[in-house]
Amino acid sequence: MEVKQATKVFSSRHGPAINSVSFDVKNGEVVGFVGLNGAGKTTTIRIAVGVSLPTSGTVLIDGHDITNEKAEASKSIGWVPEIPNFEPNAKALTLMRYLAGFYGIDRTEARSRSKDLLASVGLSGFENRKIRTYSQGMKKRFSLAVSLLSDPQNFLFDEVLNGLDPEGIHFFRELMRGQKRVNKAILLSSHILTEIENIADRIVFIHRGRIIKTVTREELGAYEGVRGILRIILQNPNDDAISYLKTLGGNLQVQGNEIVLSDFHGDSSQVNAELVKKGIPVREIKFEKTGLEEYFFELIKSADAGR
Repeated sequence: MEVKQATKVFSSRHGPAINSVSFDVKNGEVVGFVGLNGAGKTTTIRIAVGVSLPTSGTVLIDGHDITNEKAEASKSIGWVPEIPNFEPNAKALTLMRYLAGFYGIDRTEARSRSKDLLASVGLSGFENRKIRTYSQGMKKRFSLAVSLLSDPQNFLFDEVLNGLDPEGIHFFRELMRGQKRVNKAILLSSHILTEIENIADRIVFIHRGRIIKTVTREELGAYEGVRGILRIILQNPNDDAISYLKTLGGNLQVQGNEIVLSDFHGDSSQVNAELVKKGIPVREIKFEKTGLEEYFFELIKSADAGR
C-alpha cells in the first residue's frame, strides 16, 4: 500500500488535519504508525481504507486507487478501526456469515470460515452471543476475525491493542508475525510503543498532521545503543563530581546521592574510571538504553522547536 501526498482539510479555519502525508508499506512488512492523539493517525487510516476522501493526494492499494477504484482496492483490505461499530443485537456468527457475502463467499464456506476465524481469535463458544454482550476486548477480537474474512493482502490496524488484555496482546503479536510470514503488508498504529518496537520493521512518526521521521528497526537499534539515561550513586556527590558530570552533556538532575544524566551519549565505564581517578567514590553506575518512547518525544521536541 502507498500513501502519496495525502492532505485532508475538515475546516479552513483550523488548517489541514493531515498535510502531504506520504509513506508506503511493503509486502511482508509491519510498519508502526506513531503519533500523539490528534496527530492524524486515524484520519490517515480512514483515508487509506476509503471511508474518508482526501482533499488531495492518493492512496494505492495493490496498485488500485482507493478513491477511483474503491471496489477493487477494498477487496485487498482488512481494517480494524479504533472503536469497532457493529450491529449490537446481531449474533457474532450470523454477522460474520452476512459480511462474508460481501466478499462473494458462498453460504457453506461462509459458515465454516466464520466459525474457524472466531475460534482462531479466541471466541469459540461465544459465536451465538450478541455483540452487545461482548467486552471491549472481545469486540476487538471479533473485529480481527472480520478483518481476516477475505484473506486480504493489506491490513490496517488503528489502536487495535486498546482493550486487549495481556493474553490478547500476545495473540495479536503472534497473529501479525504469522501474517508477515505469508507476505502480508501491515500498518499498525498504537499507543503501546513497546509493542510497536517489538513488532515493526519500520516506524513512521506523524506530528501535527505531518510525517516527521521514518526509521527502520536497525536505525532505531543503533540510536538506542548509544543514547540513554546514566544513573550514578555516589558516596558523596560533591561539587567536583557535579562539575565533571555537567561536561558530559545531557540533562543532569541530583536526587540526594543519586545523579541522573538523561540523553547521555558515551561510555559509562569511562565515566566510572574518570570519577575514580578524581578520587570520587562510586557506589553504583548504571546505563539504561533509550527506548522508542524517549526517541519519539525527542523527535516531537525537535519538530516543535523548528516550527
